[in-house]
Amino acid sequence: MPGFADSFWSGDYAGGLGVLFGKLQQGVIENQQVLTIARMRAEAEDMYGARLGDIAPTTDKMVGGFARDDGASVRKAYEGVRGEMQEASKNHIKIASNIRELVVTPFSRWCDAHEARVQNSQDDLQARIKAHDKQAEVVRKLRSHYFNKCRQVEDLEEENKLAFQDPEKAESASPKITPTPTIKVSDPVDLEEAEPLDIGDQAYPPDAVKKILTQMLNTIKLGEAKVPIIGTYQNVSTGADIVDYLQKYMGASSVSYAERIGQDLVTHGFLRLVGNVGNTFANSSKMNYQWRPKVFQITGIPEKKQSLGRVTSIGSATGTIDSPTVGNMGEMLSAWNPLNNPHPNETPIEKLRRESHEADEKYKAGVRRLDLLRCNLEEAMIDHFKFMERCELDRLKAIKAVILDFSGAISNVIPSLQSTVDNMMLYQETVQPMGDLRYLLENYRTGAFVPRVQIYDNYYNTVDEQTFGVDLEARARADRKRVPVIITTILMFLDNHYPDLEGDEARRGIWLVDVPLGATHHLRNTINTGKAIPREVLERYEIPIVASVLKLYLLELPDSLVSSQTYEIIKTIYLTPDSSTSPQTRISVLQNTLGQLRLANIATLDAITTHFTRLIELTSADEPFIASLAQAIAPCILRPRTESALSMHERHSYRLVRDLFDHKEEIFGELKRANTLTHTLSGGSGRPRAISTDESNRRANTEARNRAIVSKSRASSPAPPHAASTANGRAGNRRDRSTGPAETRFPIQTSPTMVADSHKRVPLLRQSLEVPGSQDALPAAEKTADTNSTSSTHPHLTALPEKPLPSAPAANGTSDPPHPGPNPVPDGHRGRYAAGETQF
Repeated sequence: MPGFADSFWSGDYAGGLGVLFGKLQQGVIENQQVLTIARMRAEAEDMYGARLGDIAPTTDKMVGGFARDDGASVRKAYEGVRGEMQEASKNHIKIASNIRELVVTPFSRWCDAHEARVQNSQDDLQARIKAHDKQAEVVRKLRSHYFNKCRQVEDLEEENKLAFQDPEKAESASPKITPTPTIKVSDPVDLEEAEPLDIGDQAYPPDAVKKILTQMLNTIKLGEAKVPIIGTYQNVSTGADIVDYLQKYMGASSVSYAERIGQDLVTHGFLRLVGNVGNTFANSSKMNYQWRPKVFQITGIPEKKQSLGRVTSIGSATGTIDSPTVGNMGEMLSAWNPLNNPHPNETPIEKLRRESHEADEKYKAGVRRLDLLRCNLEEAMIDHFKFMERCELDRLKAIKAVILDFSGAISNVIPSLQSTVDNMMLYQETVQPMGDLRYLLENYRTGAFVPRVQIYDNYYNTVDEQTFGVDLEARARADRKRVPVIITTILMFLDNHYPDLEGDEARRGIWLVDVPLGATHHLRNTINTGKAIPREVLERYEIPIVASVLKLYLLELPDSLVSSQTYEIIKTIYLTPDSSTSPQTRISVLQNTLGQLRLANIATLDAITTHFTRLIELTSADEPFIASLAQAIAPCILRPRTESALSMHERHSYRLVRDLFDHKEEIFGELKRANTLTHTLSGGSGRPRAISTDESNRRANTEARNRAIVSKSRASSPAPPHAASTANGRAGNRRDRSTGPAETRFPIQTSPTMVADSHKRVPLLRQSLEVPGSQDALPAAEKTADTNSTSSTHPHLTALPEKPLPSAPAANGTSDPPHPGPNPVPDGHRGRYAAGETQF
């Protein structure tokens, strides 16, 4: 049964958490309901006992009754009834005391602690998700900024290419002409055409910006600021006054958030720093910020200016920043100041390239930080999921114990209520904690654990410096292999370390053990470099962690190994009655479906399936282990495009993995032969033909050859090599036409089936989990084979002989004998994934 850690995941992380904590908060309310029942029952028992205790004193106040009759039998009956009332009062008061001591007091303390645990977990995960989402937004902005810089570089390079004259030659041939100074007249601000502005965490329309600026000018103190040499600035406010206004009127919860709003005002050109270098906003009474003329134009408030007077010198006390002479001088001094330009003598193309490189580095750093936050978030979510699962199970057990104690508090005092107690005992027996937990998972789970990786999207479409989350074909193309190097390296590492483990149980257990996600992420971060994995790195980790990182790599692929586009096809295969009753039909359709995948996916699927089938065969695995293994790796092999409540309960991925285990040779052998047939017909390979100069019978020969290919490629039932013989006495397999239903929902492309090699392979003598392909593991018949032959096939495919295409029949009705099978595996191939190559 899946647990919380594999059931409440969603694409944005918050959806699954919302469902889970909604149910946990529902459990908190259920605890209060149970506690209220116990508390009110105790109060009722207490009141009932008190009322029963009032019966005897009330009757004793009546004089002249049974007290005057000492020996009457009626008095004894009366006194007996009166005594029963007093005993009943004591019993009910004792029941109320027992309920408070055994149920109300301890369970109320436990409920408070449980509610605090749930709330703490919810607050922690919400804070982490908020930080992750915030960093994701930062990464999106950095990516946009980086792409814009790259486009600007490309545009400028194109302009330089199309220019009529080289700019450098033009500068060397003629002196630099100083541009004619121009006077820039500010255009009136049109609020209707302006776009919303981001101030803080909100976007304000132009009308709202006008209201905010008007209120700020009317509320914040405006003054003057004298700067030596430059003059006096009008309409100046201190940073402390602006921050104080933002906290009072704009809801800035902290000083840092108020400083962010002030920085946005500086960025949008509403404020500027005076008396210092730079444009940084800070909460300081010594930092002066001048309201720009743009603000007064927007608000319509008249701008306060210094009255006109004589300007005797630049440094005079009457000189202001509004004076044209002083303003121009300040701009000249600001532009001349070398502190404002750390890259002098820089051409525009060099500046853009530098800014593009800086944007690229910031984008990379942001992606790395986002990936780190995501990994930490997933680790924390799994830890909290497991903790909440234990808490929820403890809560259900606590309710069961409360009902038991509640019934015991009553049954121990009043035997007359035994029937009621029996019913209550029956109710507590019907509480099944595991069943309720299973019901919660089956009805409210949102999805299995499938990480959503934010990869570094390079502008030039390179996948360097990253391995996880990259498209499988792109990663294989970058590695120049059919199978990505990370997969072949891990499978070879496991092949080499299987013999080091003690017993087949330990070898099988590395794929089923629950590895902490933190340990898996530690290895992932170490090898997520886009380069080959050194053997020394894997040696530092335990074998289950290495196996777990392979499963994590497959889960983090953008699409599952068997593409999600084929999920509905595979679903229909297993829902078709003919496919369930006829394995041959189902396997044929699976062959055609898998044949539509990309070669890198087929080769990787073949490598992984071969590894597991060898593990199952060499460890003599039983049916429970095979089922558990298929269930564990099914999400890594095939996942639906969109997880839904219906797809979470489907087992088509599991059935596909079982078919891959049971019919591996048929499926992948057929795929390899189909690929060889296609490659041969396309002219990529094949036996050389003699150059013919006679073209008169070309069409007839072509039709005869096609008929021979079709007749030889009919699906057949492979028979044992010793069970049939050909007409001329040579050993071979029967080629019967397959018998199956003619009608099927899927077009089945028949292709030649496996033909046994004329040289039968000697079976391997399995003593332990030896690595096939090594010289010690080969039988004597294969050790004596020709080791000088070069075979292009993958080591784990050497048992499948490649049969060439049959040529057109000769005039006498015979055809050329098939080529002999491939040579045995050359010495030195310890693992079956040595080079990461396959026959696709």
